[in-house]
Formats: sequence, C-alpha cells, structure tokens
Amino acid sequence: MLIKDLKNSEEFIAGDDTILRVLLHPDKACLNMRILLLLILLFSGLSLYGQEKQVCFTFDDLPVVSYGKNDTCYQKNLTDKLVQSLKENRIPAIGFVNERKLYDNGKRNPFQVNMLKSWLDNGLEIGNHTYSHPDYNSVSFEKYSADILKGEVITKELLANNGRTIKYFRHPFLHVGNTKAKADSLNTFLLEHAYTVAPVTIDNDDYLFALAYKRAQDKKEVQMMQQIGLDYIDYMEQKLKYYERQSNALFGRHIPQILLLHANLLNSDYIALLAEMFWRNNYEFVSLDRVLEDKAYESAITVYGNWGISWIDKWALSRGEKGVFFKDEPATPEYIKKLSE
Repeated sequence: MLIKDLKNSEEFIAGDDTILRVLLHPDKACLNMRILLLLILLFSGLSLYGQEKQVCFTFDDLPVVSYGKNDTCYQKNLTDKLVQSLKENRIPAIGFVNERKLYDNGKRNPFQVNMLKSWLDNGLEIGNHTYSHPDYNSVSFEKYSADILKGEVITKELLANNGRTIKYFRHPFLHVGNTKAKADSLNTFLLEHAYTVAPVTIDNDDYLFALAYKRAQDKKEVQMMQQIGLDYIDYMEQKLKYYERQSNALFGRHIPQILLLHANLLNSDYIALLAEMFWRNNYEFVSLDRVLEDKAYESAITVYGNWGISWIDKWALSRGEKGVFFKDEPATPEYIKKLSE
C-alpha cells in the first residue's frame, strides 16, 4: 500500500502506532511534523507497517496456467496483470518455467516466449521447472535429468539477453526423490550444472482455488468468483500463520518464508490483496537469493518418501517430529474441493 492510500485505511487509523497517528492526524498544525516523519521513514528505510519478517513469492508452471483456455488475449491479459501487480507492489518474484509450453508442434511459439520475456523485462526472475513437469517419483533419474536440461534452453537464452544466468531449479510436485539414492543423484546433478534448489516453506492448494475460480468465471458467476477470491486470501493467511508456528517450533524464530504460487487467473486478480495480507502481517518482500542466506535453509533432510511437502515439514520429519507436530494445518474448504473436481 502506498502512503497516499493510508488515509483511507480504517485499520491504520485504529492502530496504536504513534507515528501513524501523527501522519494521519487531520489537524493542519501537525503538517510540519507529518512531513518530517515521512522524510525520516523514507530515508531511514523504516516501514509504515513495521515489517520484521520476510517472504519470497515464487510462481510455478510459467508462462501461464490457463486450465485449457488457449485464447491468446486471455493469456496475455492474465500475464500482464500478474506481472504489473508484482511490479506495483514491489515484489521481487521468481517464476519457474515448463519449456514445453513454449513450443507448438515442435516449433517455438513466439507468443508464449514473449509472455515469458515480459517477466524479465519487468525486473522479475525466472528459473527451471523442467521441460514437461515429470514426476520424479515415477521416472528414472536418467529421464528426469534429461528433462531438466531440455527445459533450460530458451530460459537460458532469455536470461543471457538480460545479462543474467540461470540459477534456480524447482522440483515439480515438490518431489525431490523418494529414496536417498534418487535424492542424492539429483542433488549431485544439480550441483554439477550450477543449479540451486528453490525450496518451498509455505505449501498450499492455490491451484484448487484457481481451478474453482476459473470455472466460476466460465459460468459468469461473479459473486462466486468474489467469494472464492476472498476465501482464498483468508485461507492463505491461515496457512501463513500455521507455517509461522511451525517455524517457531523448529527454530525458535520466524525464518524467511518461500511461498508457492502459480501463474493463474486467481493470482492475477488477487495478488495485490495477497500482498496486502502479507504487509498486514509485518512481512517485506525479498528475493530468493536473500531468503536462502538464512542458516535455516542449511538444515539437513534425512527422510524420503512419495510426498510433495513443505521443506518445514521435511525438516520436522528429519528431526523425528511425529503426527501431533503437524496438527491444525488449515484445510482447503470443501466447496473449493467440490468445484475443482
């Protein structure tokens, strides 16, 4: 939220922060004091929300998740709105690419490539999410690693044109290897190819909300779309608070979080409200580089299975935590599950 928008926020006015009370005071006698405080805030880097926590927004399955809607105007408008919202809210996001989406009948699709290019043109980052989104639990290491290399070709070119190099890899389905041998083989391969794994700490079902939202749009059910959108923000806040509690239980503090999202219509329409929710919970938006500086991300993972779960869950299981540790995780509303079947 920009400073000019604060005057319309009842939540700010009702707050206990002395600085905000002065900034929003209607008395003209306070004008000089307000100007002075604004200058102090701007030049000292202080936040109007008092941020003390950090989060990185990450988006899977670029350039777009359209749920079968191939209309180019629809896809472009979705992508443009998402990218612009990230830019306006100063969110240094990273998107992970499935390069299969950049081809049509074996040939590069300039439209899809240009949508991906728009991320870089607007100062955002992109990484590798494999070519065809295979499940590492179901394919061999040889097939999976070949798919990773096949999925970096265009992404590398676009990054090179922007003076950058490819750095991050995100596992499809968050499946890192269901045995130690498979996990170790993949980790060695990624290191050899100068990839850094992009973990996820705030896992969620945004894709189910998104599919329900798109189906409501198809039926022109505007009120249902609004209900889904608002319930989505509430659900994501519950998820945030849950993983904050898990973080505190494991590390005794708030660690920088990595949020998993997808490049879909729902997030295109609601990313500004999602950002507002994180601001309200005292978060600042930072890059993946910045998040991974935290020592928590050096924590060992020593358990393996078929699951695709948050790294916080992996760390907890590796420390021997049992079922009670994972209680009270927020559930996706039943009506969303039904609408997305």
